[in-house]
Amino acid sequence: MKTLKFSSELVPLIQNSSKTTTWRLFDDKDIQVGDSLILIKRPELQPFALARVTKVTIKLLKDLNDDDKEGHEDTGTPDSMYKKYSEYYKQQVTPDTEVKVIKFKIDRLL
Repeated sequence: MKTLKFSSELVPLIQNSSKTTTWRLFDDKDIQVGDSLILIKRPELQPFALARVTKVTIKLLKDLNDDDKEGHEDTGTPDSMYKKYSEYYKQQVTPDTEVKVIKFKIDRLL
């Protein structure tokens, strides 16, 4: 089973189903539709839910649309988003960086 890690402030949003989308850059897990996931809270590395991938789309950050943003927390302006993700991933993130938009459904809270 594959895992996805989330910062602690996002966990309640996932638990109450207001966050059902995650964006992943430089995806090394090959997440695909139908994959079963263990969702893990950082920094404790504590599993908090089991989920299933319902949709995956790959595009450039500059091409994100309203459907991609539905179920995702607000990331602010494009420039602040690029800066935030550059710091998080420790790589330069630009409008032309590829993003994997992952939609998921909670199967069970742990």
